[in-house]
Order: sequence, then structure tokens, then C-alpha cells
Amino acid sequence: MATVVLLGTLDTKSEEYRWVRDQLNEAGCEVLLINVGTFAHGAELADIGADEVARAAGTELDLLRDARDRGAAMDAMATGAAVVVRRLFEEGRLDGLLAIGGSSGSSVAARALQALPVGVPKLLVSTMASGDVGPYVGDADVTLMYSVVDISGINRLSRAVLGNAAAAAAGMAQRYARVRDETGDERKLVAATMFGLTTPAVDEAREHLTSLGYEVLVFHATGSGGRAMEALAASGLLDGVLDLTTTELADDLVGGVLTAGPHRLEAAGRAGIPQVVSVGALDMVNFGPRETVPDRFADRKFLVHNPTVTLMRTTRDEMAELGARIGDKLSRATGPVEVYLPLRGVSGIDVEGGPFADPDADAACFAALRDGLKDTGVPVHDVDAAINDPGFGRAAAEALHRLIGARRTGE
Repeated sequence: MATVVLLGTLDTKSEEYRWVRDQLNEAGCEVLLINVGTFAHGAELADIGADEVARAAGTELDLLRDARDRGAAMDAMATGAAVVVRRLFEEGRLDGLLAIGGSSGSSVAARALQALPVGVPKLLVSTMASGDVGPYVGDADVTLMYSVVDISGINRLSRAVLGNAAAAAAGMAQRYARVRDETGDERKLVAATMFGLTTPAVDEAREHLTSLGYEVLVFHATGSGGRAMEALAASGLLDGVLDLTTTELADDLVGGVLTAGPHRLEAAGRAGIPQVVSVGALDMVNFGPRETVPDRFADRKFLVHNPTVTLMRTTRDEMAELGARIGDKLSRATGPVEVYLPLRGVSGIDVEGGPFADPDADAACFAALRDGLKDTGVPVHDVDAAINDPGFGRAAAEALHRLIGARRTGE
């Protein structure tokens, strides 16, 4: 029987959670009810009480109550909920997570939802689901349902919405429980990063890896794509990462619109996952329409890629800093790493005669990257080609195949 974990603030939503629990039971699911409310009302319903959630966050429920700081209490309960939910999943006691809440309940639930790996059913019914949902979804495959009315009692409308939510959660959890132990697709899973101006290289690499028996997931390096790839690497589901397109680091450094944040290029290294890395599209910073580019960049080199995307060439100093940052990140990786440098251009427009051609800037990046890795034993391959030239993507893919194979055999 599938188990749905039901998470919420039972001190304010006990009636609703009791009703949803009964709906899940009627749908054939077992239910584990977690209380993340910090007051006593409704606690008798919980299978996992707020005191256990607080302790999972490294504190005590009484301390949170005595402090009378609602914001701090909600933050602690969010931290604890994520720990508890992840533990239940690892123990095989969670086939799906359902949460219901207003702004505070949704913010607590979001941390727990995002703690679960991709593919585990996650559903949040929220009063906040019709606005900016980024903080609730993060980089996880969270399903959102707008509550329409406030979560305040069971009435004709809330019964319809919450009933649909319970049915959806039950169905997803039952399917997940049914297939989780099946053999399924045993191909090794590899992530690759791509941008429009590195597509030929990544396509070549993907085709070669596919021919070798891998399943390749390609992430568009537009900020959200990089964050999603990092989250997947952190989840432990990947066998390798082909990070040919690290352009999001340029946006993070300079202030472009496609940053994936300061921790891009770190998750695979922390997880010890084999990775092959290149410097794809580091020659550019991304902005929206030309008129949206900040005035401080007025004297820079631009290319209007299309009416909604303006590219700005990175300078020599910026490229040197990017090389240093990549070297620093990769020097801290706990798994095998190799770097491939395309000496004749890092993107489709950074080639001889191209609008962003700047060999001196590229060389500064390469030199800083090599310097950052010189005492680490990480191989750095200089390839006398542009990144999109035939052979570059295949060579990087073959290197990743070798690293994954060596890891599997313990070499």
C-alpha cells in the first residue's frame, strides 16, 4: 500500500487535515501526518509531532514557543520538516508528499518538498500558488494547486479543491510505489549542459554517449536549467556530468539575467560524481532587449541575438576571473574531473572572424583555470579547435565514459 506523507500546521488547519487524511485513506493510501505547527491545538492528530520536527532542526519546541518569534519558529520547523521527510523517504516510508497551507504553511512545506529527489510525487495546495511560485517550487518537480479560497474550514469549494488534491496525491503515490522497485531503464544517467551557441558540441557528445548506452539529460544553461542540473546532481541520481556549457557563471559574475547563482558547478563535485567540464559560452553575458542593458555597460561590445536577448562580450579581466573561479570549484571536487579547453573559441560566435572573437580574453581564462588546478592532479586538455568543431564534443564524451567506467571498476 502506498504511503502519502501529509504535512502541515495542525494548530491552525486540523479540520482540513483530518478531512484530507480521510480522503487519502478512502483512496487506498496509508497516511503519515506530520505536524509543523508550533502550538498545541491539533497535535493529537499527528503521527510525527512538532516536537520531533523541532528536534530534527536542532532545537526544542518549548524554546521556539518561549521565544515568541514566529519567523524564526517557522524557519526552524521548515528545516526540521526537510530532515524528517528526507529520512522517511530513505527509510522507504514515503511514496508521496502532500501539503496544504497559506503563506507560512507553504513556506515551511516548500523546504520539505524540495528535499525530496526528482520523481517522488510532491503536491502543494496553497493560497500563494497564483503569484510568484519560484520560492515554493525551487528546482524541484513540485506540483502546485491553487486553493482558490483560504484554507479555512471545509466548505463546498474547499471540499472540491482538497478532494482533487487528495485524489491526485493518492494516484501519484500509488503509481510511484508500484514502479519504484521495478528494474526499468538500467542505462546510466548523464546530465549535459547546453546553450544555443554550444549546441553542435553538445549534440555530438549526446549522440556519442547515447551510442555507448547512456541516457543523456540535456539542461539549457539559462539559470533555471543550471540550478535544476545542480539539484539533480545533489540528489545522487546521476552517474556523470558533461558540463560543457558553464556560461551561467559569467552572468553571476557580471550581473546578467541568466545566473544560476554562486554555487553553480559545485554539486557534482561535492557528490563525487565524475564530471568533464569545459568553458562553453563564457564569452557572453545575457540581458533582455537592448534597452534593458544597464547604462554602466554602455561602452561594451554587444550582439543583439534576437529582439528579447542581448549578448555582451566578457572582458579579459572577467574571463580571467571566471577561469579562476572554475579552477577553485573543481579543485574542491571529491570525484574524478577532467577539463577540456577549446583553444580556438568557446562559443559559436567566439571564433576567427566572429563578432565575439577575442583570443586574448580566452587565453586569460585558460591560464587562470590551469593555474587553479596545477597542484590538484586534474587533467586539463588543450584542444586545438573551437568548441563546436567536429570532434570536440565526442572527445569530452569519451572522457566522461572513461571516468564513469574507472569509477565503476574501482580503478
